[in-house]
Amino acid sequence: MVGDMETNGQSISEDTSRLLQLIAMFQLAAMQQMGKLPNPITNEIERDLQQAKASIDVLETIKRKTQGNLSELETEFLDKVLFELHMNYVDEVSRPATDTKQEGGGSENGADGSKDETGEAKKKAGKKKNGAGEASDGGAGETEDSK
Repeated sequence: MVGDMETNGQSISEDTSRLLQLIAMFQLAAMQQMGKLPNPITNEIERDLQQAKASIDVLETIKRKTQGNLSELETEFLDKVLFELHMNYVDEVSRPATDTKQEGGGSENGADGSKDETGEAKKKAGKKKNGAGEASDGGAGETEDSK
């Protein structure tokens, strides 16, 4: 068939390839919106949990609407992506807000709408907690030197 490609010995149709790309796009968007990956344009960590939930919800809708019509490969990929996103989302919801841009673009309010401490106060608190001279960023992989 024209447009087929082969991955790990399996022939993947053009439609399957496009579906996997679509799933990966929403996965990447959700990971960026959760603050797990930097924004590729600004190279900054931004956190918008409402948008992350919307991206995850789109993938849940795709799963529901395509149930029974997906190949084993497509189903397995979608299930793994959703599992990963759900685990990361739960992790982020339980984590206190940080000095990254929050819900709707840079307010100092936390995800629950409560007033949050300023970014400078958080940086100082992070330095005191870990004692290594780096702000504790909750696993985002950023240090004072990389900002």
